[in-house]
Amino acid sequence: MTTINTITILGSGVMGHGIAQVASTAGYNIVLRDIEQTLLENAMNKIKWSLGKLVEKQKISQDDANSVYGRITPVVDLKKALQDSDLLIEAVPEDLELKKKVYAEVEKYVEDKTLYASNTSTLPIGELASLTSRPSRFIGLHFFNPPQLMPLVEVIPSRFTDNDTVSIALDLIKKMGKDPVLCKKDVVGFIVNRIFIPLVHEAAYCLERDNAKMTQIDSAVKFKMAAPMGIFELADYTGLDVIHKASNEMASRDKRVINPNPLIERLFSKKKFGQKSGTGFYDYSGEDKYGRIKLSETEAEQYEPITLVAIVANNAAWLLSNGVCDRNDLDKALRLGMGFKKSPFTLAEEFGLKRVVSTLENLSNKYGEFYEPDILLKKMSLG
Repeated sequence: MTTINTITILGSGVMGHGIAQVASTAGYNIVLRDIEQTLLENAMNKIKWSLGKLVEKQKISQDDANSVYGRITPVVDLKKALQDSDLLIEAVPEDLELKKKVYAEVEKYVEDKTLYASNTSTLPIGELASLTSRPSRFIGLHFFNPPQLMPLVEVIPSRFTDNDTVSIALDLIKKMGKDPVLCKKDVVGFIVNRIFIPLVHEAAYCLERDNAKMTQIDSAVKFKMAAPMGIFELADYTGLDVIHKASNEMASRDKRVINPNPLIERLFSKKKFGQKSGTGFYDYSGEDKYGRIKLSETEAEQYEPITLVAIVANNAAWLLSNGVCDRNDLDKALRLGMGFKKSPFTLAEEFGLKRVVSTLENLSNKYGEFYEPDILLKKMSLG
């Protein structure tokens, strides 16, 4: 089994430099690579700022911060960046054509011992692995944004990945102080996005079909579904550009995963990406750009989110019935990745399993097979 000492991270953006900080904090030697020195300087400044905040909050000492920063080496030259690397984590933008170019270049210089990992949030790991000469030693490590704060990492082997690589990956994530969940099958959207992305589209349909206000739906999601924020609010926080890209990638590979709502496409085409652009589902052009949307239990009482509960439960059931993950990892993924305080099946039971299934059957009759209830959910509703 490979011993991991040195990790090369390709891409110094939000995810790349965040993963670099997390891995360095765990004691690994990090080479952070990007195509321009200015990008690396910007990334290193952000790492320094982040470490400074931890010192300010007395979570680490200044000496510890200096050590973490000192273990990260910024490098532009790819050949140099890959020298003596035990693990490569690719964290370049979510664009398959770009990733193809990156892996083609990597293959010229990478050493035989190096394991491959991708931080992709939606692209199938098998597709990426097949771009390389070592698909058996390629795995998905999906960190959540921001990596410094989010505890969850989805570990996704493809059909090619050998057991040693899976063991090394799980051990690595634990050593980084993160909580891994194993996505046993390389399915579109993995675990969290299989739930989250379709839920955003469905919430948009609820706006039209139920003639409801956004704040009513979001209040109901927060207060009746035990979520940390509303679904539109979470979409704006995540970025509608990110959601649009993920939606297209997922839908292009499996039409049954998402029922695309045209509103997402319209907002994206108008560059209304959410908080980052000042407007998305909500308007953030006021003084407090990053302020929370005012949601209330009063508004929650004005909307019954049974359709959204049904969509979450149905996709969760699909993950279990298809052997993608076990129930513990499913619940952990949604708790740590989306902040859900309750399991999707606990929610479904509270709203009524028979009612959840009948809601899906009615929607399926009206709007098509996307809503067809999963066989596991049907069985659960029968007691």
